[in-house]
Amino acid sequence: MGRRRRTALLGIGLAGIGLVAAGCGSDDFANDPRPPAPIELTAKIGEDQVLVSPTQLQGKPVGAGLASVTIANLTDEPTELTFSGPEDSTTDPIVANGVLDYKLDLRPGQYTVSAEDSTIRPMQFAVGPERPSAQNDLLLP
Repeated sequence: MGRRRRTALLGIGLAGIGLVAAGCGSDDFANDPRPPAPIELTAKIGEDQVLVSPTQLQGKPVGAGLASVTIANLTDEPTELTFSGPEDSTTDPIVANGVLDYKLDLRPGQYTVSAEDSTIRPMQFAVGPERPSAQNDLLLP
């Protein structure tokens, strides 16, 4: 047998062993699906009321999961915004006529969103079941 042929057979044999070894992986780790993609909400603190949008998507309440809320304080006083419901959360003070980006983990249930100033009417909205996994979604930065 020629030297080249032996080298080629040895290379093929080693490649085969490598493929067999690579196929012997463990099946005992959990391959959990990706969580839902964050939802983008906006909130406005006006002189007379608080508004959150959107509160419904395709005719259904927004789904539970991570929410990124952009809050605009359109009053002349700094204020905090409180989300009361299954998960209570209060923002840091939002400067007068300023904007704050806030992350919130929404759970299913009814929420009341209120400003620190008691003369501003609060808003209520419902959160539905958790949104579907973002497993096969292209997530852009």
